[in-house]
Amino acid sequence: MNGKKRPHRSTGKSGPNGLITEVRSQSGGLWAKLGLALAAILLIAIMSAPEWISSLYPLSNQEVVFASAEKHDVDPFLVFAIIRAESGGEANACSPAGARGMMQLMPDTAEWIASQMGRTDYRVEQLNDPAVNIEMGCWYLKHLDREFHGNDTAVIAAYNAGLTTVQEWIENGQWDGSAAHIDSIPYPETREYVYDVQRNYSYYRKIYIRR
Repeated sequence: MNGKKRPHRSTGKSGPNGLITEVRSQSGGLWAKLGLALAAILLIAIMSAPEWISSLYPLSNQEVVFASAEKHDVDPFLVFAIIRAESGGEANACSPAGARGMMQLMPDTAEWIASQMGRTDYRVEQLNDPAVNIEMGCWYLKHLDREFHGNDTAVIAAYNAGLTTVQEWIENGQWDGSAAHIDSIPYPETREYVYDVQRNYSYYRKIYIRR
C-alpha cells in the first residue's frame, strides 16, 4: 500500500469504470444488510423452535425413553438431551475410553448398575441394546439425582466426570454445583458437556412440549 486513500467515488470523469465501482459498492452494502437480516431471521426461527428443527433434535427410541424415564422418575427430555450429547442416538456407539451404547455407559459402571438393579442376567454386550442401555442410564440418572438432591446441573456434570469427582469439587470448594457457576467446573470437557446437555434440553422442551 502507498498510504494514499482511494476516493470512495470518482471526483473527475464519471466513465463506465466509475459507475461500475459505485454500483458494486452499493450492491456490497445491500448484500451485507441482507446477510445480517437473514442471520437474524434464522436466529429467531431457531429460538422459536419450529417444526423443521425437530429433525435436528430427534426423539431416539422414544417409546423406550418415555417408559424408562417414567419407571425411574426422571425427566425424559433430559434423557434425550444426554443421548444426543453422548451418542447422537447411535445404539452401537463406542467411545475411545470404552463407553458403550446410546447413553455411553462404561462397562464397569454398567456392571455396578446391573447389580444394584438386580439384573442377574446382565452381559456387557447388552449395552448395545437400546432397551437395556436406556433403562440402565435412567436408573443411574435417578441415582445421581438422589445424591445431588435434585440438582440437575450437578447430575449432568457427574454423568460426564463421575459421581465421586463432582462430590470432591463441591466439598473442596472448586465448584458450588450451581448452574450460575458452570465456568468454575475444573474439567474443560465437563464444562462444555454441561452446556451442551443444557442447550439440548432447552431445545427439546421448546420443540416437543406444546403450550
